[in-house]
Amino acid sequence: MTDPKQLAPVLKFVVDRAAALFDLPVVQASLEAIKRDEKKTLADQIAITEIEAPPFHEKMRGLDLMERFKTLGLKDVSMDPEGNVIAVRKGSGNGPLLVLAAHQDTVFPAGTDVKVREENGVYHAPGISDDARGLAVILQVLRTLEEYKIETVGDLYFVCTVGEEGNGDLRGSKYLFHKSSLPIDGFISVDGVDVHRVLSAATGSKRYRVHFDGPGGHSWKNFGLPSAIHAMGRAIAKISDVAPCADPRTTFTCGTIAGGTTVNSIAAHCEMELDMRSAGAKELDEIEANMLPLFEEACQEENARWGAEGDNAVKLRLEPIGHRPGGQQSDEASVLQAARAAMQKLGIELKKYDVASTDHNIAINCGVPATTLGGGGAEGFNHNVREWYDPKDGYLGPQLAFLTALVLLGVKGVTEPVLQKRA
Repeated sequence: MTDPKQLAPVLKFVVDRAAALFDLPVVQASLEAIKRDEKKTLADQIAITEIEAPPFHEKMRGLDLMERFKTLGLKDVSMDPEGNVIAVRKGSGNGPLLVLAAHQDTVFPAGTDVKVREENGVYHAPGISDDARGLAVILQVLRTLEEYKIETVGDLYFVCTVGEEGNGDLRGSKYLFHKSSLPIDGFISVDGVDVHRVLSAATGSKRYRVHFDGPGGHSWKNFGLPSAIHAMGRAIAKISDVAPCADPRTTFTCGTIAGGTTVNSIAAHCEMELDMRSAGAKELDEIEANMLPLFEEACQEENARWGAEGDNAVKLRLEPIGHRPGGQQSDEASVLQAARAAMQKLGIELKKYDVASTDHNIAINCGVPATTLGGGGAEGFNHNVREWYDPKDGYLGPQLAFLTALVLLGVKGVTEPVLQKRA
């Protein structure tokens, strides 16, 4: 994380264009309308939350979002083969293409109770913040643009992605950049709520499901055969002692374990999931190279302990289940500059200039200027059934997304786009 106080000032031409837009009466009225519409934004957020969107099963929420975009005035609304919802608001012509995105999926399995309940002005439900808030924010940006008939120079694509969470492995964002053929020039994701944070780079990650398979048997009768669980335990002990690189920050965790049959059985199968992350591409490759051999060592040690060979030996299988490429970009990237300029005009202090892993990873890795902005308000217990959202000052989220988008796309007859079209 970079100390925001150490950043160079926002480029003058970006500051000037943000100021010109901010001073427009129609923009001032729009910003007030966003504040006025807080209850509409929250109502969207609650309604979206109460439509299940478990991993790899986001379609019902996607269909609902399509109708919401159409109701707000867009006719070019579609769902791509991966499940992303794409709603197009064309500019005046020959301008850049900006994507304003939020993700549909949650981490919660089908059948989770997603009914929203309110207590003392705070709203509770799994997924109420992550990322129902982001989806509601981009709907509010559209609502405001349509109400005040603001004509941008560039095209604004509202995209509701799938597969951002967990083993979804950013599949929606990957499809958008690798298969859709859209000429995307800039990308903003609304995820999380902290409007004082701007994500400037992408944390990369690699994930494996690690399988251990052995002969199995009765804990008494077949004692002396190697155990898949014991082999995995040896591996976890080895992994726990790895010292990752501190700068750039590099981390790991054994996130899940499963296996065995009964308390009195020698385990024939067990598996675990390993997550490795780094802000540096080289360092991510290095920790992967250090980690993976430890699993084979653990298998060999378990087999050696019992003198097991052939069919009686525990065997290892590594299954890659995710790769989120990371990346860096210049602090002068147009999307970062526009966000900072918008924050200054809105009186929002930049407190965190950070890196993380989310939908913007793929854009940055492809060389597209990108960031993730907060949706406003406060949140807690994300990825937990106790998740909550507090809407106090929540209007700052859609205001920030709205003004940042205008700076990037330009307004016809007023400013040229800060976002450049890619060659």
